[in-house]
Amino acid sequence: MARLLVKFQRYFRRKPIRFFTLIALYLAAGSLVFLHASFISEPRVSDNAPSANDGTSGRAELQYLGTLQLRREFKELQEPLTTARRYGSWFKNPSKDIPGRVSPGDYGGTWSRALKGRNVREKEEDKEQESTKYIGCYVDNIHHRALRGVSFFDYKKMTLFRCQDNCAERGYLYAGLEFGAECYCGHKIQAVNVSDSECNMECKGEKSNICGGVNRLSIYRLELAQESARRYGSAIFRGCFRRPENVSLALLASRVMKNMSVDRCVDFCTGKEYPLAVLAGSWCHCGFPTTLFTLHEREDEQLCAQKCSGEEFESCGTSQYFIVYQTQVQDNRCMDRKFLTTRAKQFIALASFPGAGNTWARHLIELATGFYTGSYYFDGSLYNKGFKGERDHWRSGRTICIKTHESGQKEIEAFDSAILLIRNPYKALMAEFNRKYGGHIGFASHAHWKGKEWPEFVKNYAPWWATHTIDWLKYGKNVLVVHFEDLKRDLFVQLKRMVSLLGIVVLEDRLLCVEGQKDGNFKRSGLRKLEYDPYTPEMRKTISGYIKTVDTALKLRNLTGVPEDYYPR
Repeated sequence: MARLLVKFQRYFRRKPIRFFTLIALYLAAGSLVFLHASFISEPRVSDNAPSANDGTSGRAELQYLGTLQLRREFKELQEPLTTARRYGSWFKNPSKDIPGRVSPGDYGGTWSRALKGRNVREKEEDKEQESTKYIGCYVDNIHHRALRGVSFFDYKKMTLFRCQDNCAERGYLYAGLEFGAECYCGHKIQAVNVSDSECNMECKGEKSNICGGVNRLSIYRLELAQESARRYGSAIFRGCFRRPENVSLALLASRVMKNMSVDRCVDFCTGKEYPLAVLAGSWCHCGFPTTLFTLHEREDEQLCAQKCSGEEFESCGTSQYFIVYQTQVQDNRCMDRKFLTTRAKQFIALASFPGAGNTWARHLIELATGFYTGSYYFDGSLYNKGFKGERDHWRSGRTICIKTHESGQKEIEAFDSAILLIRNPYKALMAEFNRKYGGHIGFASHAHWKGKEWPEFVKNYAPWWATHTIDWLKYGKNVLVVHFEDLKRDLFVQLKRMVSLLGIVVLEDRLLCVEGQKDGNFKRSGLRKLEYDPYTPEMRKTISGYIKTVDTALKLRNLTGVPEDYYPR
């Protein structure tokens, strides 16, 4: 035994061998610890993630989906959900893409859990929230539904956001909740309004929101669920419209189709290079939105509910009421843009608080007038996206108007007239915070919302929202006030007012063209979903005071006050 110890002692006295031996032992020990953690540790799922049983509930949810009369995806309920169709799937299986879900054979140790946690956060941050507005409480029963679109029930996990998200995904304008568990969607409210106190049941999946009552429906308007959001693969559903007085003049190409379907008509009009595909029974018409066919007066979709001869689960309209789709063909009547040929005699400002939609308004003005807009600043990303006036000095006189966020007296008085764009401060502050930390069409991360950046931002920017408007009303010359919400709601009328101030004569057909290209590349699709309300009661109290101040300033100048939805319910 003594001889063995002596041999070990002599062995370790050899420094090179001892050095490499210790390294080998260290690496081996580390590998064993890592492998041990990987194969023994239990996988961890986020507390907020759905359970593994959600796949079953997702399948069960399909059984309660109502009938949607005019959606070409109606047939897909009869087909496997994995079947690929040109116009996309009718229903997205909720069991797929669930953050934090554990798949068979998914064994995660410390490292894999860290990766999984990061992926869960990234997926949550990729979701978007449809902006909504509470409408009221309405009578609803099985004999007379307030909303007559699709419906689905979940008596365990129904939430306000889940209902709104499902209705918005299908392109509906309204979402309603009843009994705390039943969700209804629709384009039109057909019921009697009652007191909000009758809608007093909490949602089954959350305690913080009200989800209707017994035979009472809490209805919300989905502000972003516009026609442009109702996409079916390569086409966009625009609605049901009355037959124009002179079809041959309003719609320039037509063909009778024996086996009529949405696919066939859209393909025909796309081949003819028209942006509109119009279905009228067995007739397929193609054309542009014009003063003869404005697409401004939508009819009840039930008037167009006649089955297609070539596809029984689709609606092809009638001889008097037409179904209209927008194809992927670009309407080039409003896409040409150039600099002013003669130097402008007046400098017209497009003024707004940051986050109030100035870049989107520039896009609309450029399409409507055919001239580039300028900027008080220089933003390379905007220039690269087509805003060619961005590079010009703001006093060059080559642009139709100049973007500015300035609010000082000297800066304001440098302009001869102004379009003052005002937006709900709650939305504007969030939009500017997203731009500051995520870019023009990006989003701030949850870390920024949760950190010290957001409270500091609100503290500094909220007062500016009020002083910006008051300064322009006080020092500006010939100021036209446009509310962002009105521009979204009635683009044709508001854009016509703006163009009139710019001194440009624009044909109405060009403005109708702009309506079809209104989104552009610099309009966010919606506010990102947050797990909490970023505004504290103290913030809301302060901002409400600023709203009242601006409202008073507008009314003192005989202008319309701020919209009602500026005040939170």
